[in-house]
This record gives sequence, C-alpha cells and structure tokens, in this order.
Amino acid sequence: MLKGIILNNENYQAGISIDCVIFGFHDNQLKVLLIKTPYENKWSLPGGFVPIHEDIDTAAVTVLNERTGMQGIFLRQFATFGRVKRNDRHFGKAVLDHFKIPEEAGKWFTQRFVTIGYYALVDFLKAVPHKGNTQEIIEWIDHKEVPELILDHKEILDKALHTLRIELNLMPVGYNLLPEKFTIPELQKLYETILDKKLDRRNFLRKITNIGILNKLDEKKSNVAHKAPNLYTFDKEKYEEVLKNGLNQGW
Repeated sequence: MLKGIILNNENYQAGISIDCVIFGFHDNQLKVLLIKTPYENKWSLPGGFVPIHEDIDTAAVTVLNERTGMQGIFLRQFATFGRVKRNDRHFGKAVLDHFKIPEEAGKWFTQRFVTIGYYALVDFLKAVPHKGNTQEIIEWIDHKEVPELILDHKEILDKALHTLRIELNLMPVGYNLLPEKFTIPELQKLYETILDKKLDRRNFLRKITNIGILNKLDEKKSNVAHKAPNLYTFDKEKYEEVLKNGLNQGW
C-alpha cells in the first residue's frame, strides 16, 4: 500500500495525514484498535493519507470503514498535530528497503506530515478489525495497557481520551459503544471506565433518566447470578436530538 502511494503520490495531498483513535467497549474495558506493521516493533493508530480530490472527513470515514468494516460510525475531529520533526527519521531506510522503494521516490513519504486526529466510537461486537496486508497485526487493546506507540501516537491517543471525557459532559455516547439492549449498571460502568472514576449509583440513574433518551423494556437480563436487572434501549430520535443540542450537566 505504501509503495503504491509513494509511486502515485500525485493522487494524494502532500504533507497531510489522518490518524484515527477507534474506541470500543467490551468486558468493562474501554479498548482502542491498534496496528503493528512488519517493519516496526512499536504499535500505531490506524491512519492514512488524503486523496487530493477527497474531503478530509471523507478520507477519515474511508480509514474507519477499511479497518472496521462499519459505516455510519460516530466520528469526531478533535485536534491537529504538527510539530516540526514529528515524523523525523521514522520513515527512513528500513521502511524504504522493506517496500523496495528507491530513496529518491521515498522523499515524498519522508517529508514533514501534519496529521489530523479523529476519534470514533464503535460497537465492539459489530466491528471486525481488518488487516491492511497479511503481515500486519491488528488488535483491540485495553486503553490502560497500550504498548509503546510510534511517533506521537501516544500523545494523539491521550488527547482523544481527554476530549472524550470532556465531551461526555456535553453529549451522550452509549448508543455508539453498547449493544442494542443494556442495563443501567452496564451503562454506568461505561461512563466510569471512560471517566476513570466511580459514580454514585442513585445520582447516575437520576441524571441519565432526566436526559430522556432511555426506553425501559419489559424484559430483564438473563443468565445473571443475582436479581436480574431491567434491560433498556436508547430512544434513537431523542438521542439524536440531545446529540445535536448538547447537554448541560457534569459527571
């Protein structure tokens, strides 16, 4: 893929890239989708370049679709990263040799790149991680156990998580991260995991109920050891309305 981009670089916007922080929630863990390439010992965020005739947001959607197989994903541009030497010496001789790219042709790739950060929220059970090639590794990893990342990708990940925590006070997020049916304790655990703090059960129930985006089902969660809690779904229409207008409360 990289070889094709470099040899056809007139099709891509020089000096601009995209990096995506893709969050999923599973087993009470906030997970992030990471990639390990055959020519690099460190892991990286999914990303790519911007086709010259394509909007930046569209290019980000393409990256997400290629990596998860999903469409209609919640996607938010959150920051731009452009330190002068952010990719200095990273894409050097080892990468060019791996792809058998002549040094002169590789100058397009080794130039300074400003990258635009996006974060996405996806249903872990519906997203199917896709490799870019057979030698690549792509895995969901707990956000608290992320290994060493390339370039400034740790900074990008940290900024995405910080932004998500702030925006959790301004908008609901559960619709994008939970299955269709869920319990209040599961929703609270999602919020606690993102915020990295415990929330009072009664206060959480009161606040989340007052938002008016939940539908209580005449159905209880099965296969639980103790008293089965009620199941809920999101009211999609009200959810979208709140997402558009925003919240005015803190957690």
